[in-house]
Amino acid sequence: MSKYSRATCLLLVFIAAPSFAQSVQTASAVPYAEDAEIQRKVREECSQLGSQLAQFTQEFARESGVQVQLVDSVDTGAEGRVLQMEIVEAVSMGNAFIGHQKYSRVRGALYENGEKIAEFRGRRNSMGGAFAGYKGSCSVLGRTVKALGKDIAQWLANPEDEAELGDY
Repeated sequence: MSKYSRATCLLLVFIAAPSFAQSVQTASAVPYAEDAEIQRKVREECSQLGSQLAQFTQEFARESGVQVQLVDSVDTGAEGRVLQMEIVEAVSMGNAFIGHQKYSRVRGALYENGEKIAEFRGRRNSMGGAFAGYKGSCSVLGRTVKALGKDIAQWLANPEDEAELGDY
């Protein structure tokens, strides 16, 4: 093997290593917190917010070199890294005619081998963005959890304790 081939192999090992080293498990559907303030219309009509948040977190984490594995339920005492999240609040005010005023709040904690190593709280607001007049309330709330998923993914790459993400 030439010295260039060895160097290339070593470089590939160093590039690939972070994605294996930073694997995190989280729930495939982020639940509402027990003390969550969620309007009945949001609970009934926007039932996918929890799974959207988990999927967006996984998608954006991949871009940050963190592998997020979605599981049915999380065990914070398990070996490895476990991210426990919950939706604390999802507010839907306004509509397409008078203007959307929506926001979502989440909180989470990262555990490693059963020990809490960092926690965060996040909030994202949205008025619907471009063409908001053509969007439904659940679509606009979906924008908030997408932005939170990106915030959380970036936090997972470098978790800081007591972090405030998004629009805090």
